[in-house]
Amino acid sequence: MAKTRSLFTCNECGYEAHKWLGHCPDCGAWNSFIEERFEGRAADPSKVREAVPQRLDEVEAQAAARLKTRISELDRVLGGGIVPGSLVLVGGEPGIGKSTLLLQVLANLCQEHRVLLVSGEESAAQVKLRAERLLHQAGPVEILAETSLDVVLAAIKKFRPELVVVDSVQTLYSDDIGSVPGSISQVREAAGRLMRLAKEEGVSVVLVGHVTKEGALAGPRVLEHMVDTVLQFEGDRNLTYRVLRSVKNRFGSTNEIGVFEMNENGLDEVEDPSALFLEEGDRSCGSSILAALEGSRSLLVEIQALVAGTGMQYPRLVGNGIDRGRLAMITAVLGRRAGLRLSGSDIFVNVAGGVRVDEPASDLAVALAIASAHRDKPLVGKTACFGEVSLTGDLRFCIGAERRVDEAAKMGIETVILPEKNAAALGKKYGGIRLLGARNISAALDKVFD
Repeated sequence: MAKTRSLFTCNECGYEAHKWLGHCPDCGAWNSFIEERFEGRAADPSKVREAVPQRLDEVEAQAAARLKTRISELDRVLGGGIVPGSLVLVGGEPGIGKSTLLLQVLANLCQEHRVLLVSGEESAAQVKLRAERLLHQAGPVEILAETSLDVVLAAIKKFRPELVVVDSVQTLYSDDIGSVPGSISQVREAAGRLMRLAKEEGVSVVLVGHVTKEGALAGPRVLEHMVDTVLQFEGDRNLTYRVLRSVKNRFGSTNEIGVFEMNENGLDEVEDPSALFLEEGDRSCGSSILAALEGSRSLLVEIQALVAGTGMQYPRLVGNGIDRGRLAMITAVLGRRAGLRLSGSDIFVNVAGGVRVDEPASDLAVALAIASAHRDKPLVGKTACFGEVSLTGDLRFCIGAERRVDEAAKMGIETVILPEKNAAALGKKYGGIRLLGARNISAALDKVFD
């Protein structure tokens, strides 16, 4: 007879303990442990199959053709399409467009490939209503409104679709796990069994995952390690455009992004993101243009800053779309190396359009926007910039300078402020644009203000 035992699991990070704990020693959460009961089965040595290792140089690798989704922005982020037998996890806030995008993918592929939508959150009738509203035609997409993991796996093995979309993995449950759907153990079990099915049967599986209030993927951290690709939807639900970013990709680059615009017919691809993220007209005080680089794509985004006297004991430092720690560093460098008195002011920095910028080359654009807001003077002319700011105030060399300048020329930029080493490599004029190299942040400030 199998022995039943209990295990206490942190609902925030997945840490396991043999007794209940009020405080998680791993993530620090309070009252997050839940009890899960399961049966432990001892392995029969006579039934354990023998495994023979192979030499890597003798393995015959067959290049399988990727499954094109016919959405170029999504294919770019995936690295050229969906790899057969891969497991993809798509996360994002509620209402951001995860289900809409995947429904469009299924509609594009259903005419030539057998596809299956496993819906655990909506009934088949509800999915059809949404499909008719967005696509005006449901199409021959097979749908299974089921939450039992065993039933879903049996259906996939029987009908053998080429692509399976599970919306969402938090709704699946297994009777072998004594916990509610969405718990750490249930999500881990569902993802593990779907991963084995994908590898054994060669079926491509796409999982839709929930996110926490902090924006991280819900469920155990091991879930991100198990899947082959992790895609994250970013953007404000109140705005029309979305950014799809690759967080992990075993079959492609993790630096690519896809830009979409939400409308009444679903998500449309944005072929020229720079025109979308830049507003018409001259730049005002506290505004700068960043020539950013995301993978193989260069785009221009607007950095906005506001510097105002504080009415509180401690000044506020607020960053939307950039890392707050890096914003604090840039502010300290401006005060120490450029002589800007910012210690008694509230500083607010925002990346227009709800885009998130993580690369160090955005430091110079943030610094110039703050300086422009502090001095109440706009940057001269149509100027873009990029460059990493060090703690000494120097501007460091950045990669992809040619692509950044080419994108600026396409958008009508006349002058680009960049690190001196990049300017020396490109020359004083490149692609019809005047290049102004700066050794440090003080020199950059002198070049952008009259």
